[in-house]
Order: sequence, then C-alpha cells, then structure tokens
Amino acid sequence: MRYPTLSELEQASQLIRPWIPPTPQYAWPLLAKRTGCTLWLKHENHTPTGSFKVRGGLTYLNRLLAKGEVRGLVTATRGNHGQSIAFAARQSGIPVTIVVPEGNSVEKNAAMRALGAELCEVPGDFQSAREHAAHLAESRGWHPIPAVHEDLVLGVATYSLEWLRAVPQLEVVYLPIGMGSGICGMLAAKAALQHPVEVVGVVSQHAPAYARAFVSGQAESAPVTTQLADGMACRSTAEESLAWIREGVSRIVQVSDQEIADAMRALYLDTHQVAEGAAAAGLAAILQQQSSLQGRQVGTVISGGNVDHDMYARVLLQQPWC
Repeated sequence: MRYPTLSELEQASQLIRPWIPPTPQYAWPLLAKRTGCTLWLKHENHTPTGSFKVRGGLTYLNRLLAKGEVRGLVTATRGNHGQSIAFAARQSGIPVTIVVPEGNSVEKNAAMRALGAELCEVPGDFQSAREHAAHLAESRGWHPIPAVHEDLVLGVATYSLEWLRAVPQLEVVYLPIGMGSGICGMLAAKAALQHPVEVVGVVSQHAPAYARAFVSGQAESAPVTTQLADGMACRSTAEESLAWIREGVSRIVQVSDQEIADAMRALYLDTHQVAEGAAAAGLAAILQQQSSLQGRQVGTVISGGNVDHDMYARVLLQQPWC
C-alpha cells in the first residue's frame, strides 16, 4: 500500500459526503474528570451503519466500478466491514455475499441482511471465514473484497482528516486495531497533514497477533479468545497494514475483556454513548495508562456502536457477558 495524498483524501471526503456528513468530536467533561486529560471522542458510531467502516466500503466500490463491470461481491467480516460493503453495494444494485463465523453477533447479522446481503455462516473463527470467502469468490467469479486495501484505507482515513483538522491540538490518539484499516487511515491523514500527533495502537490481549508482530517484525498468528471485542478478534496479521503500523505507530497497548467492559460502561455513564467492545478499547487503554496522560490533549474513537443488546445490558449491570 502507499500513503494517499491530501488531494486524494479530500476527493474521498467529497465522494462519501452524500451519505456521510462529518461526524462530531467532543471533549466530554465527565471523561476529563475520570481520566485527568482533555479527552476527545471521535463519534464514528454516528454514521449510517453505526461504524467508521462504511467510509471505506463506499470508496472501495466507487474505485472498483470505475475499472469496469462487477458481477458480484464477496467478503468476510465480524460485522462492521460487512455492513459497509452491503451499504455501498446497495447504492449500485450489486449482489453481495458476506461470510461470517458461526456465533457471530446476531444483531450485526440482521443489519447486514437488512441491507440486502446474502449471509453465509461457517464454522470456526474470522480467519476461517476469510478463507471460505476467498473460495466462494473464486467459484462464483465474483470480486473478493479484502479486509485491508489501500482504497478501504483511503475511505476510512477521511474520519481522521476531519478529526485532525477539527482538533489540531491533539497530542496523542489511542486507536483499536482489528485488521488495521482504521489505524492506517489515521497514519495516512497524519502524513498528508504533516501533523505531529502520536498514534498508539490498542489490541485485545485475547487476540494479540498484532502486538506480537509489532515486536517481532514479521507476520504472526495467535489464538483468539476475546468474548467482548469481536471487531478485534483477528487470528492473523495482514501484511499491508502491519508494515504501516510498525513504521508509524509508537507502541501497542493490550487490554483485557474486563478493561473493555469497564470502558464500555464508563462511556455510557459519562457520555450516554453506546460503544461496542472494540470501540471502547481506546478508552480502556487510556484508563490503563492515565497516570502518564495527565493534562494532555488525548483522543480516541468510538469506532462503532453495534453491540448485541443482551450482551450490552450484562456489561452495564456488571454481570458475566459470555
């Protein structure tokens, strides 16, 4: 992958604007009191699919269609990426099949079907779903959409472009890592604007492949046992995003499911915002490291609000969620 230019980022912003107005960023007073820093939340839970991913889906499909006819689309997801592709495909009338692992979020599955996608559930984890999606695309002659691609990154980078322009005083941002498109989008916007913000990655300690690869410098796979952060439940790293992350991210913080649950609850108490597990990981890391952040301008993103209601209720009530 290559870094997009500022002009390309601005063109992508204009492309998605009919469907996605700029999302807000707020410094919530109760979060400042809780963390001891000025904490800016970028509200990507306010998009039409409740997640930042839709920016990437629209941009990717627009660029794909510019190259020629597309018979159909196939991709794998735990939910938000799939919704983004289904949303974009519906605008163009293109059929799409989305592969998910068995036991995936019931409500994310329902949202993808509501957008017109055919859903295919397969045994195993997200990696298994990726492998089945590749086979399905080949057998049908449909276009396979990867989890990470420079056109997906170009699209999702538009939220970081908005954010850094709106809050130029940001000193450090904590961003969750699933397959890496979101954090790579921040690195792209930072480079295009020549902004000095420090970028810190956050992974689930129950899905540590990227944390291990950040240290080792090579692709890694690791067991996934997180029960709460499905958006970060990636068994293997992607070569494209790993290269950017190792070059541009200052460090990676690992957070537990319990820390994520505490952060989900804190976000509701302090802002009344619903955050899915992966979307609360940034705050979980900030709370873990708050002693070093006192008085600073800090940011994190609510990258999605798509959490099953029964699980969320148990988190809020401090009950077992699995």
